[in-house]
Amino acid sequence: MRNIWEALSDSTRREILSILKNGELSAGEIHTHFDITKPSLSHHLSILKEANVVNAKKNGQNIIYSLNLVAFNEIIQYIRGLKK
Repeated sequence: MRNIWEALSDSTRREILSILKNGELSAGEIHTHFDITKPSLSHHLSILKEANVVNAKKNGQNIIYSLNLVAFNEIIQYIRGLKK
């Protein structure tokens, strides 16, 4: 769970997740929403993948990213469990 909180702590990564809520995109398509270098975006995407909050699948020359809804459901269940 720790990696998830670290991944979500960065505003750029939260924005990537917000963009992906509308559907899957390639790294190039995600990059059009930001004024950062491609290596920087790649770093953010790697952190999100390591935290298991995004899925990545190879499609020819591209990697397509999407939200891992299973992980988000686990986060929601965890937060709900904190309520007393």
